[in-house]
Amino acid sequence: MNKPNSIGFFTATAIVMANMIGAGIFTSLGFQLADTTNTWSIIMLWLLGALMALCGALSYAELGTYWQRSGGEYHFLSKAFHPAIGYLSGWVSLTIGFSAPIALSGMALGKYVAPYTGVSSMVLAIATILMISVLHSLSIKRSSTLQNTTTLLKLLLILVFIYFGVTKTPAASAYLWDQSWKEELILPAFAVSFVYVTFSYSGWNAAAYIADEIREPRKNLPRALLLGTVVVSLLYVLLNFVFLRQNPLEAIKGQLEIGQITAISIFGDVGGELISFGIALMLISSISAMVWAGPRVTQVMAEDHRLWKWFSIKTKNKVPLRAIWLQTAITLILLCTGTFEQVMIYSGFVLQLFAALAVAGVFVVRRKNTTKKGFRSPLFPLPQIIFLILSLWVLVYLVFAQPLETGLGLLNLILGVLVYKFDGFYSKKKPV
Repeated sequence: MNKPNSIGFFTATAIVMANMIGAGIFTSLGFQLADTTNTWSIIMLWLLGALMALCGALSYAELGTYWQRSGGEYHFLSKAFHPAIGYLSGWVSLTIGFSAPIALSGMALGKYVAPYTGVSSMVLAIATILMISVLHSLSIKRSSTLQNTTTLLKLLLILVFIYFGVTKTPAASAYLWDQSWKEELILPAFAVSFVYVTFSYSGWNAAAYIADEIREPRKNLPRALLLGTVVVSLLYVLLNFVFLRQNPLEAIKGQLEIGQITAISIFGDVGGELISFGIALMLISSISAMVWAGPRVTQVMAEDHRLWKWFSIKTKNKVPLRAIWLQTAITLILLCTGTFEQVMIYSGFVLQLFAALAVAGVFVVRRKNTTKKGFRSPLFPLPQIIFLILSLWVLVYLVFAQPLETGLGLLNLILGVLVYKFDGFYSKKKPV
C-alpha cells in the first residue's frame, strides 16, 4: 500500500540526480585548470569522483535500509557511533551542508542570467531561492511535481548540450594529451582539484535524507541512489569532455561560467544566451532538490533534541515548514557574505569528513545486522575502503593547501560541540 504524502522510485531518483547536477559541474573546471591542465588528469579526476560517489551510494544504500529513517548522516552516525557524532553531523547539515550548496547554485544562477536581464546576480539568486522555498512550503505533491519537471528538463538540456558539443567541430581546444599527467598526479594541486570534483558529485546520498517519504524504501532507496549516481557520473565525464573540446585553455582557465562560455562557443551569442537560461533552469532543479532534502535533517534532529523542538513541527501536509525557512535564512546569510570558492571549500571539508564517518558506519552495520536484512553492499569492504582512502586524501591536502577555509570548517564543528553541550544542559532543565 502506498503511504500518503510519499514519493516513488522515479521522484527519489530525480532528487539524487538534481542534487548532484548543480553549480559544481558548470563552474569547477575553470578552477581545476589553474594548476591541472592535462586532459588525462582532468578525466581521471572525474572518473575518480564517479568511483567515490558510487562507493558512497552503495554504502548509504546499506545504511539507509538497515536504519530506516530520514536524516541521512545525522541518523546513521547517531546509531553507529554516538548521538554526539550524529548531532555534529546534523549541525553541519543545518549550518552549511545544504545551505552552502544552495547558496553556490544561487551565485552561479545569478552569474549566468544577470548579463541578459539587467538585474543584479545577487537579486536573482535571492529571488530564486525564496521562490523555491515558498513552493516547497506547500505540499510534498507540489514538491514532487516541481522536482520531476525541472529534473527532466535538466536532463534533456544536458543531452542536447553534449550532442552538439561532441558533433560540432571546435575552432580551438583545450585538449592536452601529452605525458605531463604523470607529474600532475603527485602534485598537491591535483588533490585540491579533486575537492572541486567531490563537491560536484555531492548529492549522490540525497535520497537517504528523505527515507521516511519514500515508498518501499528497502527496494526504492538503493535503486534511486545507485541509478542516479551512475547516470550523473556518465553525464559528468561527457560534459567535461565537451568543455575541453570546445574551448581554448585560456578562455576557460580560472573562469566561473564554464557552461556559458562553452554554450557561446557551440551555439554563438544568441544560442549561448538561450543555453545560459537553460543552465539556470538546471540550477533551479538543484536548488529545489536541496531545499526539499535539507530541512528533513533539521526536522528529524529537532524531534530528538529539546533545543530544536520548535523546528520539528510539520504542517497538515507533512511539510517541515519551520525547518525549510530556517535553512533558507542561513542560505541567504552565506550568499551575502562569502565568495564562491570560499563557500565551496569551507563546506566541502566538513561534508567530506562526515560522509567518510557515515561510510565507516557500514562496518558497524555488518557487525549488528545478523539477520542480513536490507540491501548489502557488494564486494564489501572494498567500496568502503576506497571511499575512506579518497576522503582521507582530500581532507589531508585541504588542511595544508587551504588552511583558512578548513579552519573555518573546524571552527564550525567546535561551535557545534558547544551547542550540543548547551542542548544537553537545556534538556535537563526542561525535559522533553
